Amino acid sequence: MANLKEIRNRITSVSSTRQITSAMKMVSASKLKRAQEAAFALRPYADKLQEILQNVSASLDGDAQSVYSDQREVKKVLIVAISSNRGLCGAFNANVGKKVNAIISERYSDVDVEILTIGKRINEIAVKTYNVVANHSDLFEDLTFNNTSEIANWAMDNFATGEYDRIDVVYNKFKNAATQILMDEQLLPIVATESDSTSNTDYIFEPDVEGIITDLMPTSLRVQLHKSVLDSNAAEHGARMTSMHKATDNATDLISELKLTYNKARQASITNEILEIVGGAEALNG
Repeated sequence: MANLKEIRNRITSVSSTRQITSAMKMVSASKLKRAQEAAFALRPYADKLQEILQNVSASLDGDAQSVYSDQREVKKVLIVAISSNRGLCGAFNANVGKKVNAIISERYSDVDVEILTIGKRINEIAVKTYNVVANHSDLFEDLTFNNTSEIANWAMDNFATGEYDRIDVVYNKFKNAATQILMDEQLLPIVATESDSTSNTDYIFEPDVEGIITDLMPTSLRVQLHKSVLDSNAAEHGARMTSMHKATDNATDLISELKLTYNKARQASITNEILEIVGGAEALNG
């Protein structure tokens, strides 16, 4: 049985770890509230804008099509992978890396693939295997629409010039503090919805189709990417809060077990001392 000093040191160490995980849980819970509000506030606008854009794209004639809806043979692909800058959030970052690997091996095994990373953790994973063209880990230090738009503009420009034939986004969508949904979405080219007699909408364009499409499509793409980053940010804090909550509970259980072991060892030590004293007294009497 371990000696008392070793058990006391272990209890002290685990107690210190429990204080750290508990503090990290409270910090993540505080950040989660703000991140969740930002993600939920943008979601209805982004979803409706994307729906309108897809419907408009489906109703356009061939001459009015935008360069961003140009469907061409896929020879080169850009995957925008979004993770976090820090760890201690369970499998949050590892799942993104696994999803990127699965997409490349199953869908793009015979085409050229490049990765654009947003987050230090996915950059560390992707740079070992794939060609990472850019890393925007500093985005989370100042997460604004303007900063995200710069990344979206770069991606749109490279798609428009033919550098990439398709652009996908991989990220964790926030559902609740305990659940993140791993998403794989096509950013470019824009996929038009299949029109039918019940859902087809007639649009009146003012002043003209070209002007509206020129403004609407880039704006929608910037909003979609910003929504993905906000979702990933909220999901990160939710995953870290859940992970630290479980770590705190495990530390509490371990401390209880160590205290029980300590008490048993202490009782055994006292019993041995009493036996030695009794044995010595009997020897003297004899």
